[in-house]
Amino acid sequence: MLNKVEICGVNTAKLPVLPNDRINELFVEMQKGNREAREELIAGNLRLVLSVIQRFNNRGENADDLFQVGCIGLIKAIDNFDLSQGVRLSTYAVPMIIGEIRRYLRDNNAIRVSRSMRDIAYRALQARDAFVNEHGKEPTIDEIAKKIDLPREDVIFALDAIADPISLFEPISNESGDPVYMMDMVGDEKYGEKTWLESLNIREGLSKLGEREKKIINLRFFVGKTQMEVAEEIGISQAQVSRLEKGALMQLRKYI
Repeated sequence: MLNKVEICGVNTAKLPVLPNDRINELFVEMQKGNREAREELIAGNLRLVLSVIQRFNNRGENADDLFQVGCIGLIKAIDNFDLSQGVRLSTYAVPMIIGEIRRYLRDNNAIRVSRSMRDIAYRALQARDAFVNEHGKEPTIDEIAKKIDLPREDVIFALDAIADPISLFEPISNESGDPVYMMDMVGDEKYGEKTWLESLNIREGLSKLGEREKKIINLRFFVGKTQMEVAEEIGISQAQVSRLEKGALMQLRKYI
């Protein structure tokens, strides 16, 4: 995704890097109302945006779009940064940029989620971040639900709704050099042992039928044609098709 020097008309090879001392000086100037200091802060931290969007290079998203969204996150971080807290701008800005990009990806997901459901999910995520900052650990669903005063089930549904879909071909482990994909972990009761045995019995039963009866069963139940359509194709009457079909089914039932 990032195998090009220019993104949104910006030559990434020429992006400036501001030392921390200069950043602090610019923040002081910006707080005095100096707009040029703010613009220099934004331009001097675009490499942060560039480094963050590389985390999303497997999403198939356009790099220009992600860069623009990331710049919005950077601007919000700069406008809300508190120099007195004694932390680096990058420490504060990177989560803001990531959050802005994630919101963009959720809102533009191919799976449409209602606005009310997204709002609940965003509130839950904000409550989760606040809990982590306060307690230094991940909250439980019950703790998040209590924080935003909503039923536990609503929180679960909302967070599930905005979760990124996973491909069945997504590798989830790679032990012994053999990748295990998501589809390998998904069961399907439709094709269990009983159905497999029934399929074998049907094949055996079909092999016992005559050619005409076998063709009728195939056209009726595997191709999906009506008795009238089968009759026209074979060249017999619909009544004959019905009689032959019933006889073939009776014979098949002996094997199932």
